[in-house]
Amino acid sequence: MTFVYSSSTVFRTETSSTVRGTLPTANDSSISTDLVAWNKFSNLLKKSSNGGSYSSQTLVSTYTLVRTTQSGSYIGGVLGLDETIYFIPYSMDGYPAQKVNPDGTVSTYSLIYGTHQHNNFFGGVLAPNGDIHFIPHNAEVGQKISANGVVSTYSLVYTGSSAYAGGVVGANGDIHFIPALAAVGQKISAAGVVSTYSLLQSSTTSIQYLGGVLAPNGDIHFVNYAAPRGQKVSAAGVVSTYSLVHTRTNAAYFGGVLSPNGEIIFIQYVSGALVRGQKISINGTVSTFSMLNKDYAGGVLAANGDIHFVPYTATVGQKLSVDGVISTYNIPYTLITGTYLGGVAKTNGEIHFVPHNAAVGMKITTNPGIPWTKGIALSPYFNKL
Repeated sequence: MTFVYSSSTVFRTETSSTVRGTLPTANDSSISTDLVAWNKFSNLLKKSSNGGSYSSQTLVSTYTLVRTTQSGSYIGGVLGLDETIYFIPYSMDGYPAQKVNPDGTVSTYSLIYGTHQHNNFFGGVLAPNGDIHFIPHNAEVGQKISANGVVSTYSLVYTGSSAYAGGVVGANGDIHFIPALAAVGQKISAAGVVSTYSLLQSSTTSIQYLGGVLAPNGDIHFVNYAAPRGQKVSAAGVVSTYSLVHTRTNAAYFGGVLSPNGEIIFIQYVSGALVRGQKISINGTVSTFSMLNKDYAGGVLAANGDIHFVPYTATVGQKLSVDGVISTYNIPYTLITGTYLGGVAKTNGEIHFVPHNAAVGMKITTNPGIPWTKGIALSPYFNKL
C-alpha cells in the first residue's frame, strides 16, 4: 500500500474529572445515545470477558465477497445501528462499496463521491446520531451514510493530500479526524458543524499519526506512526503532547485498541527488525511490551477480552489476551502485503477483518459467553478506525 502524505495552544483547561464517553445506551434494543461513566462501561466489558471462552473448533474462516477486491479497496469498517458492517472505500476505481448485512450476506452500496478516484477516505466512525462518516484522506468533500442508508456529501474546511487517517468520536459527540499530513486538526460537532483547530505536532511531509483511541478520561489519543511524540485532545478540547517510549520514523504503529482495563494498545505496523508493543495505562503511563510478530494494521477487541491484531503483511494471526499474554494462531488466507486493514466486532462475537487487497472476507468467531450489548459494540471506544 502506498501513502502520499500531504500548532499551537488550544482552548481551556479541563475542569471535570468525570470519566465519560459518548455511548449508545447500554442495552440491546436502544439506538439512542447517552453519557455512560467508564466504570459502568468497564464493568460491562469485564462481565463479557469473564464469561467468554474459545470454542475447540476452528475459529477463523473466510467468506465470499460480492466482487474480488482490487488493490487497496477498503481501509477500516464501521458497524451501523442495524449491525450492518460498512467497509470504508479507499480506492474504488468505479466500483460500488461493499457491506456485510446482519444475516452475514454480502452486498454493495452506491457512493456519491470517489468511485472513480483513488485514496479518498481512510476509515470511518459512527456519529451519535447514527450517521457513518468516512474520514477524508485525499477527498475534497466529506461523505456519510445516514442511519437510514442514504449517502450524502458535505463541505470540509480543510483538505489536502493524505490529510487525515482514521477518526474518533469524543465524549461530547465531536468527530475528530486524525492528522496524517494535515497541518491542522479538523472536527465535526454533534450538530454537524465542521471546524478546524491547532495542533502541537504536525507535518506536511511525513506521516504523523494513523488512527486514534478514546481513553476512559475522555482524551482522544492519536496513534503515532512517524511522529516523535504522542498527541492527544482532552475532553475540553485542549491539545497536548507527551513522550513515547518507542518511536521509529515511518515504521511504528497503525491504529489502537482500548482494553477492558482502560489501557490503550498501539497496534504494531511494519517496523524493520524490531518487534515491540507500546501501551498507555489508564493513568497515562507509557510502556512497551514484548510481541511475537509484526506487520498488522489495526486491531479489534473481542467480547472475551482478547485483542486481535489485523493481519496486513503478517502470515499468522496475533492476539493479546485479557491477562496480557501474547500468542499467535493460524489464519486461512494471507497475501504478500496489504491483506486486511482494520476490523469490526459484532455483538454475536464475530470479528470481521476489512479487505484491502484481499480477494475474500475473513472473520473470527468467538464464544463470548456473555455477548456484548449493542451499546458496547457501537461505542466510540471501539467502533472506529
